[in-house]
Amino acid sequence: MAGAEGAAGRQAELEPVVSLVDVLEEDEELENEACAVLGGSDSEKCSYSQGSVKRQALYACSTCTPEGEEPAGICLACSYECHGSHKLFELYTKRNFRCDCGNGKFKTLECKLFPDKAKANSGNKYNDNFFGLYCICKRPYPDPEDEIPDEMIQCVVCEDWFHGRHLGAAPPESGDFQEMVCQTCMRRCSFLWAYAAHLAVTKPSAEEDGLVLSVDGKGDQEVAKTENGDHQAGPLREDTPECGNAAATDVKEQTHEPGTSSSSEAGLQAASKKQSLQADSQFSCKFEELKAKPFLKKDTATYWPLNWRSKLCTCRGCMKMYADLDVLFLTDESDTVLTYENKGKVEQATDRRDPLMDTLNSMNRVQQVELICEYNDLKTELKDYLKRFADEGTVVKREDIQQFFEEFQSKKRRRVDGMQYYCS
Repeated sequence: MAGAEGAAGRQAELEPVVSLVDVLEEDEELENEACAVLGGSDSEKCSYSQGSVKRQALYACSTCTPEGEEPAGICLACSYECHGSHKLFELYTKRNFRCDCGNGKFKTLECKLFPDKAKANSGNKYNDNFFGLYCICKRPYPDPEDEIPDEMIQCVVCEDWFHGRHLGAAPPESGDFQEMVCQTCMRRCSFLWAYAAHLAVTKPSAEEDGLVLSVDGKGDQEVAKTENGDHQAGPLREDTPECGNAAATDVKEQTHEPGTSSSSEAGLQAASKKQSLQADSQFSCKFEELKAKPFLKKDTATYWPLNWRSKLCTCRGCMKMYADLDVLFLTDESDTVLTYENKGKVEQATDRRDPLMDTLNSMNRVQQVELICEYNDLKTELKDYLKRFADEGTVVKREDIQQFFEEFQSKKRRRVDGMQYYCS
């Protein structure tokens, strides 16, 4: 008997002991992650009335708009109310998007929350993500045929998702970088290479396998070739009008040469003014300064640290360049996914109440143990219940949760009614 007790004691020592506080902290972490993904999106009202929302949680419905049809995106509330039993693709977030639910792209479905929608949202942008395909390999995620574990990373420019192994350069540790720009977007926005030389995050062991475009401080006039022989657009030259040299040209045209007499006060003032204006024009554009230094241009994605966008030049010429490339959002710090996630966390923290912990602290030990057991039962049954929805790829609606708790309460009453009590 003593041996059995000793074995039971040793077994108890080996088994991990988890307190209710540990369980609550784990659930709180999961709740924070969920709030970050939703970013404060409204789960009850369609976002259409807000116009093109700067950033919101979006979904695509393969039941209503399968591959071969026009792509469409729906907001969080419509995913619950109008597409609850449909197969959905979670798109995470997209910028400047207006809810499509029930518009001309849907043949029979009418939005229950905001039926009076225009036939199309011309400002929306779509890609293969709306059909559940991602990366340059155009595969689903998760991919049942892909046995290689790999992290998916979203490009901050095109907002597509990519396998880390398909980006041309291995991603640094996840905590070392904040945003990524894919290979295709780096080719299109080649000005970023001048910034990448000073700001981008690279792995310490990464080899420099790119092409030096500016080795002597002057713009390279040639078209760069990648390792596979494909041509990329050449770098911006010194006479590119988008940069600060346009201002320098204006100075040359508007400023007259000083008089022949070096002792002329007017001549000295004009020369001084010209030098001052030329100096201002030279250093007013950060991009011009960086472009004048040697830097590498590669056929890879780039990884960027926190607040890197604040280092981009915002002079008039550069802002025009961003507008022409349709990347003005890079100068907007509030556009970042991190800002979006923090918004959700802040709103959740503001609304958070913790009645369970207050109740727990007011109980004696016996009551606390009973509460822990009830909580564990609830958590186990809820996980099993929700797993069915995950396996079927359907959205959990409010009615489903209500039904679960009604059934749970009914089971609890049956257990309590069936208990026998003995008095000694």
